[in-house]
This record gives sequence, C-alpha cells and structure tokens, in this order.
Amino acid sequence: MKVVILAGGFGTRISEESHLRPKPMIKIGNKPILWHIMKEYSYYGFNEFIICAGYKQDMIKEWFANYYLHNSDVTFDFSAGNKMTVHNNVAEPWKVTVVDTGYNTMTGGRIKRIKPYVNDEPFMMTYGDGVCDIDLKKLFEFHKSHGKIATLTAVNEEQRFGVLDIDKDTSEIKSFREKSESDRSRINAGYMVLNPEVFDYIEGDATVFEKDPLQNLAADGELVAYKYDGFWQCMDTLREQEALAAMVESGKAPWMVW
Repeated sequence: MKVVILAGGFGTRISEESHLRPKPMIKIGNKPILWHIMKEYSYYGFNEFIICAGYKQDMIKEWFANYYLHNSDVTFDFSAGNKMTVHNNVAEPWKVTVVDTGYNTMTGGRIKRIKPYVNDEPFMMTYGDGVCDIDLKKLFEFHKSHGKIATLTAVNEEQRFGVLDIDKDTSEIKSFREKSESDRSRINAGYMVLNPEVFDYIEGDATVFEKDPLQNLAADGELVAYKYDGFWQCMDTLREQEALAAMVESGKAPWMVW
C-alpha cells in the first residue's frame, strides 16, 4: 500500500523557517519532519511513498537524491580521482516518488494529480507537518472493516482547526463546523486511508480537500472517523517546531517508535 504525503504548501504560519525551505523539510532534531513521518509508516511496514511536492520542491528531490550524503559519514578521496566512500551506510527499505503537483495547487488538487501513481488501489494519506504515535496497521484494519471510501484520524485537541460532528454509534462523520473557544470536539489529524473513489470527489487544482470533498463524503455517509486519544502534534508555528525538537532532544518523542 502506498503512502501519499502532502508536502507542497507554503507554511506561512512558520515563515521564520519556511521562507528557506518547504515546511516538510524543516528539521525537528537533526532530521526533517518529513523523515520522521516516513519512519513512522515504515515501522509498520508501509514503505512506498508518493510525495506531493510544490513549493521549493527541488529541495525535497535533492535531499532524497543525496540521502546517503545527508545521513552517513563520507570520505572524499581526491588523490584517487575524487573517490567517495560512504561509511555506516543508512539503508531504508523505501521507494519514494516525488511529484511536482504545482506551486499554487490546493490540497485536493495535489491528491488528484497523483492518481496515476496509486494504481486504482486504496492508499494512505497524511500531511507533511504533523507526527503521531498511532498504530498504522490498526488504522488500516479499521478502514477495511467498515467498507466506506474514506477514514480519517480524529483527535481531541484544543486547536484552531474546524471540528467534526461524529455519530456516536457508527463513527461516521456527519459534518464539519468551525471551532468555538471552549470546544473540545475532535479535529481532523490527517493520517487517512482513502479508496480510489475519492478522486471522484475532487474537481481540480483549486479544490481544497478539507472543504467540498470531505464535506460531500460526509454527506454521502462515506467518511468514518478513527477516534484516537494518543499523541498527535502538528508543526504549524515556530513554537510547535521547538517543542517537537525538545522532545527529540530529551529522548522522549512519542512518535519515534522505531
């Protein structure tokens, strides 16, 4: 099963870093948050990735093209014709496709553009700016169990995002609404599983996935919440980036199950 990661946005709320690099390449610890997300999926056996790139997408491609240089000790022997020796070779069981999904493309449009790469099969999807300690195999099994088009992970967080109206009995998502000051309703944390029928809900580049597509899936009874009460944290601001980096530094980063 392929994992689609949205990694093309501008990251305007963390502009202190994102003016230099795409948001998924901002580091927590000494590795980009994109690497952390991929390591999560890889731990559970999901090793084929499709990266939806856009803003500064060349930096993402360069990082993967020179993965060994970025993650290993290297000796350059110029006396032997510029011979390069890679030490303590860091091998990952990954297959990574980086797709330029456009500079100004919205989230739905980015997903629509990678349709040729998923081979008409269900696929995982998440955002390139958040980490979680969810058991991804259990998430996939839950998705298979209900037979609907889409599953999204719903967490209970005091955040600034829109919240979800979830049926208590079926876990189907009925609607989205704006968050109130005292709200503790669950929010969309990403970490989705999507059947290929989801592409029919996306019109084109201007489509914001979190608006009409998810709302229409909910209206059709095809969107189910995987309620999760463990650790989840997005990296929307410099403060959140620093908090995640501090967890890595302390050795107490809940998502680093590997």
